[in-house]
Amino acid sequence: MMDWTDRHCRRFHREISRGALLYTEMVTAPALIHGNRARLLDYDPAEHPVALQLGGSDPAELREATRIAAGWGYDEINLNCGCPSDRVQAGTFGAVLMKTPALVADCVAAMAEVAGVEVTVKCRIGVDEQTPSEALPAFLETVAAAGVSRFIIHARKAWLQGLSPRENREVPPLDYPLVLAMKRAYPHLHISLNGGVARLAEAEALLAQGLDGVMVGRAAYHEPWNILGTTDARLFGLPGPRDAFAVAEAMRPYIAAHLARGGRLHQVSRHMLGLFHGRPGARGWRRALSEGASAEGAGLALYDAALAEVARA
Repeated sequence: MMDWTDRHCRRFHREISRGALLYTEMVTAPALIHGNRARLLDYDPAEHPVALQLGGSDPAELREATRIAAGWGYDEINLNCGCPSDRVQAGTFGAVLMKTPALVADCVAAMAEVAGVEVTVKCRIGVDEQTPSEALPAFLETVAAAGVSRFIIHARKAWLQGLSPRENREVPPLDYPLVLAMKRAYPHLHISLNGGVARLAEAEALLAQGLDGVMVGRAAYHEPWNILGTTDARLFGLPGPRDAFAVAEAMRPYIAAHLARGGRLHQVSRHMLGLFHGRPGARGWRRALSEGASAEGAGLALYDAALAEVARA
């Protein structure tokens, strides 16, 4: 979800669901050590609970990046062992780490020394020529022995050669039964499933089969209200927003504050294009924001005009 789940996206999603755990974009350990830490780590306190996702393969670097991040008060720090992009492979982290579980164990052990919160791992069921039914349990056992008890498993193998990052999200077949089998084999581990879940009902069905969590990425981004709108009531026993219009109204003060700081409307509104997905007028909402929000001086007047395009029930 690089370039998608930034602080504005997370703040918007938090207006829809109070109970869902939100994840940052992946931040590489070297970038955090040598780059603009505030730009990479700052977030709105309203985003809690929120997890920071780190990328890296050097235990010392990851330890230092985790030490830095600890001061920002994230609720969880996650090591990404699932991203298949060329850029990630070149840095020898992401999905390629599935091939070296002992190195991952060293990394998470180093991170846990300074994290102050739980260190978790997001992984694939395997990569390249690995046999997932053999590689995944070996990976879980090795990394769990280093102290990790919470895993998010993308239920697809990653092919690091021959498939693009997009194809790696769509082409390798999903293997939900294998992830469910891992939960049965390791009941002491907290196991969440990722990959292919496009409806809240699908997540509920997976949870009913014994999984501890379900991570929803692109579907929640493209259809945020349809996926998250009733999540609090159905999964967390919390009161949720009345409707998508209530969410749009709740975002106005946040947008106004962002504009007052010199920000641009499109930096926030680009994440909100799918809010009214499936509702009459949704196309007008998307068109108004897509075409106008990046213009100089675009502000709440344009936002309200876009909202007026949507039919109210």
